[in-house]
Amino acid sequence: MVPNETTQYIGVIRLFLYFRWTWIVLFVAEDDSGDRFLQIMVPMLSENGICFDFCIKIPKQTYFQDAVDVLLKQGEYFSVLTQTNANVHFVYGENSSMFSLRLVLFLVTFISFPPLHKVWIVTCHWDFESVSFQRPFDIETFHGALSLAVHSNQPPGFKMFQQSISPSWAEGDGFIENFWEQAFVCSLRNPDVHGDSKKMCSGEEKLDSIPLVVFEMNMTGHSYNVYNAVYAVAHTLHANYIIQSKHQARETGKGLAVNNVQPWQLNVFLRSTTFNNTAGDTIQFHEKGELKGGFDVTNWVTFPNGSFIRLKVGRFDPWAPPGEELTIHDDQIVWHRTFNQVLPVSICNDHCLSGYSRKKKEGKKFCCYDCVPCPDRMISEQIDMDSCVLCPQSQFSNHNKNQCLLKDIMFLSYEEPIGIMLATLAIFFYLVTALILWTFLKHKDTPIVKANNRSLTYLLLISLAHCFLCALLFIGKPGKLTCLLRQTSFGIIFSVAISSILAKTFTVVLAFVATKPGSRLRPLVGKRQAYSLVLSCSLVQVGICVLWISTSSPFPEKDLHSLKETIILECNEGSAAMFFCVLGYLGFLAAVSFMVAFLARKLPNSFNEAKFITFSMLLFCSVWLSFIPSYLSTKGKSMVSVEIFSILISSAGLLGCIFLPKCYLIVLRPELNNRKMLKDEYSKEKQISTPNTDGHRTAFIHVLAHAIKKYYLLCNSSTLLPVS
Repeated sequence: MVPNETTQYIGVIRLFLYFRWTWIVLFVAEDDSGDRFLQIMVPMLSENGICFDFCIKIPKQTYFQDAVDVLLKQGEYFSVLTQTNANVHFVYGENSSMFSLRLVLFLVTFISFPPLHKVWIVTCHWDFESVSFQRPFDIETFHGALSLAVHSNQPPGFKMFQQSISPSWAEGDGFIENFWEQAFVCSLRNPDVHGDSKKMCSGEEKLDSIPLVVFEMNMTGHSYNVYNAVYAVAHTLHANYIIQSKHQARETGKGLAVNNVQPWQLNVFLRSTTFNNTAGDTIQFHEKGELKGGFDVTNWVTFPNGSFIRLKVGRFDPWAPPGEELTIHDDQIVWHRTFNQVLPVSICNDHCLSGYSRKKKEGKKFCCYDCVPCPDRMISEQIDMDSCVLCPQSQFSNHNKNQCLLKDIMFLSYEEPIGIMLATLAIFFYLVTALILWTFLKHKDTPIVKANNRSLTYLLLISLAHCFLCALLFIGKPGKLTCLLRQTSFGIIFSVAISSILAKTFTVVLAFVATKPGSRLRPLVGKRQAYSLVLSCSLVQVGICVLWISTSSPFPEKDLHSLKETIILECNEGSAAMFFCVLGYLGFLAAVSFMVAFLARKLPNSFNEAKFITFSMLLFCSVWLSFIPSYLSTKGKSMVSVEIFSILISSAGLLGCIFLPKCYLIVLRPELNNRKMLKDEYSKEKQISTPNTDGHRTAFIHVLAHAIKKYYLLCNSSTLLPVS
């Protein structure tokens, strides 16, 4: 008729987990039942993440004269109890051991120990019922205690029955007489005859006048079990009587007498008995013959006058659906006064907040731990997490490491200032190049345009214009096509431009060398040789790019790791070796052009275009040599911006160094752009080294005029003759 005790332990565990109490102190009876309790309870505590600081065994003590020995034995434990940070004390024991615990808690107040203000969790065996000399024991320590009591209810008429009880009911009943004398501190016998100092009991005393610590008027769980047991036996006897009577009547025509029933005959009927008692509860048993009952979560509230009440603040029903076994009404619970009605905390150390994970302390129980901050890209969203959780690759951890945030998408777009500026510069330089090309086409028959090899000039200007336009491929969200065309188009177009410059440089050198009498290099001077040089140099770069695309072509990629809070949309070059081969080949062409132009800068002539080519190649090589470390040390749109800037600056340098001096003569000094002036200027070449007393022309114009004359004669005569 009593619920399985293991079920009560499960209910206590659920109670601990509900309030998140993981650090407790155990009190157990010092007997075999206490040992069995520890064997069952300790593993259950560990499985549910609950630890106990230490365990105190309470001796079974029934004699007051041995109280001093109990106090001395438990005194050392009490000093530890006052220092532990475990605010929850779980007590398992029966009335005899509870007497010892209350005795110790009462006596330690006389030896300067502070009272224990804790949350007491007690089992269904425990109550405040006391013998007479326990009346002065202060029960304030247990204020706010919680217990899992066997479910009970109040049958109608029970209190009226108690109020009518009198010692005259059962004469010679030693139990009632003894209880009556202790409860009312009186004697049922004549004190004058027996020499008793107590007053004489009237027999009319009422039980409801006794303090609750001595006698409760409400039916407790133990009494309720007895009450239900009587009704269960009655229903079983009734069921057995009906069946046996029918069977006997069929055989002999007589019924079965109740006093002939043997106890073993009731087992079958008792197991299947189900009934509703007068208190309104349904009583039934499961297949193993155990009562299908639950526990009431009771809150003990004490008062200064020694009285108390038991409030039902919840229920534990092991037969309820999973997750609904425990029902608690938090707002109805009264905690000890020292907690100020705030939920008590009972843990080994402070909770690890979100953003931290627990790390076990060496030599301590597993409930004691240190709090370690989560590393980068990892979070913990709840308190007391055993480990941090890694954020998805598209997210990053915030500053507090308790939330994953989406990373920003980064690429060089047309909507941001640097993208607008670079796109504007590229279009501006493209328009300037187109204007210069238009100027040269308009004045294509003038000596200065002819003298500079019109075809190579047009090819160089067209390639430079496309160099400016290819910078636009680097702006915007990377796609498959743009990634494929970015570096390859840049490499091929630049190789055409530098090959054109290299061809112009060789033309200058060969022009001077081939004009010498008896020179064998005259057949090498001409448009065909220049075009062959441009075509062959460009085809090498085309071959490198084709090999690059066919083996490991560039493709769009998301860089999730370079920047903590940003996803970089970029073009993966596929093969870094091929990318640097393209750059290396451009550097090779530029270096050859620079060396040839540098060697030709002092050839005998008033104007030598090799000087401007030398400077332009020097600028080109400087830009791209500084580009490599800058490119390798940056990420994201900064890396793309560096490459765009290098393309624009190097292309603009070539355009400015080679074509601006020519445009100056064509547009601003057209009077110098004729054959007569070329001849006149050559006759004055020797006067350049001395000041001109009549005119104020600059030395730059004299040099430029003589050069134009030389190039005009070289490019428009069928036979190469020395300039005279």
